[in-house]
Amino acid sequence: MNSNRKNILDDDRIGHLMVKLSLPALTGILVMTLYNVVDTIFVGHYVGPDGIAALTIVFPAQMIMMAIGQMMGMGGASLISRSIGAGKVARAEHALGNALTAAAVLSVVVTIAGLSNMDTLLGLMGASETVLPYARDYMAFILISVPFKTASMALNGIIRAEGNARVPMIGMIIGAVLNIILDAVFIILLDMGVRGAALGTLIASIVTLIYFISYYLSGKSFLKIHTKNLIIEWGILRSILAIGISAFANLSASSLTIVFINRALATFGGDIAISAYGLVNRLMMFAFMPAIVIAMGLQPILGFNYGARRYDRALRAIKLAILAATGISVTVFLAVYFVPEVFIRVFTTDSEVIAMGGYAARYIFFVKYLIGFIMVGSTVFQAMGKAPQAFVTAISRPVLFLLPLVFILPNYWQLDGVWLAFPLTDALSFILVLVLLIPQIRMFRRLDRENYDQSVASHSGYPGQ
Repeated sequence: MNSNRKNILDDDRIGHLMVKLSLPALTGILVMTLYNVVDTIFVGHYVGPDGIAALTIVFPAQMIMMAIGQMMGMGGASLISRSIGAGKVARAEHALGNALTAAAVLSVVVTIAGLSNMDTLLGLMGASETVLPYARDYMAFILISVPFKTASMALNGIIRAEGNARVPMIGMIIGAVLNIILDAVFIILLDMGVRGAALGTLIASIVTLIYFISYYLSGKSFLKIHTKNLIIEWGILRSILAIGISAFANLSASSLTIVFINRALATFGGDIAISAYGLVNRLMMFAFMPAIVIAMGLQPILGFNYGARRYDRALRAIKLAILAATGISVTVFLAVYFVPEVFIRVFTTDSEVIAMGGYAARYIFFVKYLIGFIMVGSTVFQAMGKAPQAFVTAISRPVLFLLPLVFILPNYWQLDGVWLAFPLTDALSFILVLVLLIPQIRMFRRLDRENYDQSVASHSGYPGQ
């Protein structure tokens, strides 16, 4: 029977298991983040500040692509890991098929809509007349890559949910290394500019997706793709969306927020401010990647043990993840906050962008030592299938905190007001996650005590209370 299959997540050694799942994810995301950094370095040195501004302008559109992939990947992963923990492998496989179908349909819709309204969208996203040609060249290929990139992102989370971190790691490495090589060829050798960067992303996305599909076709996967499971079952899809919608809402809202940030930066600082923000944003992606990976490693472990009613192990996993992610966040803060210009010079030699980027980074990184706790805390709700809390923590940061602050603060402090919105948002997000997480921790402790009491009662021959 399927329910008797042994899964890697069925392991009492929580710390060992978290390292086992997190290290491959760290390697894969490190290479992927390195690609984003190298991509920006190529554009910064061979195209210039206008090219960096174009990448920054188009980034919100890329986040919509990421939002669909994470909605299906994280929503599917939560349902899959909980189903495996409960011994319901058939349900996990149905979730896999439905997540793939929904990701394919939604991404095709986004591609068609984006290509049909590209100039209008770029204008709304803050592209100036100077930056618009660069942004148009970049966005066209990025939109074409959406179906491939989205499916790859969804499968990345789903494969990890069944306890296999190695295949997602290899997939990310393949995509990132190929992307870096293609960037060098297209941008440097063929002088294709930002168009070459986007074309490299498209080709790498296709190759990565082929690798992930081949994993399932090889028969080595714990879960299997069955044609019948590709047909949408609304009960399964609703369960996926109930959790995945929080990831979609977070990234979609973040995308919208970045549009308004870019417009505010254009108003109060011009294209140089947009370029500086783009570089600091890439620096943040690289700096806090380890904390993100720890949260990713926690998700399948927590989901499995919660589904299996092993509350002591679930609680231990949460504590370990919070400690590790917080330690990393503090270390990153100390490394970056005092000398951000050292890191920004890697991307560009433009003195104006370097000065603006260093100034912005000191605002943006001011309380970034809190980000590890925020990431892990938000992941707890997703892994447990707690849809309301997952949605609130996902949507609050961009919509309830950052967006209003970006609207309000520049009216009093102009460009400084835009930068000040970031640390205030981090502080408010930390408080919110802490308030929501405390009741969940107490619940785990209560359920663990109840399990213990029932176990003692059954071994002593008395009925449980």
